[in-house]
Amino acid sequence: MSNDRQSVDSLLPIVYQELRRLAASYLRRERPGQTLQPTALVHEAYLRLVKDRPDRWQNRAHFCAIAAHSMRQILIERARARGALKRRGGAQPRVTLDEALVAGGERSFDFVALDQALERLNALDPGQARLVELRFFGGLTIEETAEAMQISPATVKRHWTVARAWLARELEGTSQA
Repeated sequence: MSNDRQSVDSLLPIVYQELRRLAASYLRRERPGQTLQPTALVHEAYLRLVKDRPDRWQNRAHFCAIAAHSMRQILIERARARGALKRRGGAQPRVTLDEALVAGGERSFDFVALDQALERLNALDPGQARLVELRFFGGLTIEETAEAMQISPATVKRHWTVARAWLARELEGTSQA
């Protein structure tokens, strides 16, 4: 077994419960009746992670950020696959970013709209897009985000406020369309 694979295998048990908690949180925001379970989402993300280069992971927060990105991609792919509902004229409930961030929220969230807004934000400010991904998809605290991005917690707070406001405006625009 390679050292990279050993490092992944030794890190996974440490962060597994946190990843499972994040996965459960994401899936609570999905539409009712979805079939993906938190364990399956974590396992699918893990399979993608072992294909990545583990030697690039700097610390636990960095690993969680990469895992969160992987889970985001899985959820976006699944949401796009379900896009036929929207094209057939089915109503899709809209939730603001702030509502979606509330732990235990039961309303579904439009991950595709958020992904598209994040891509637009990334074109304007890649740092703020990464910050949103770490906070929203990674579930990282202000301090963990600051560590992962190597900036101060005060800077994270300021950028988080700006990014949330920008995304709220963008997401509101998509629900009006």
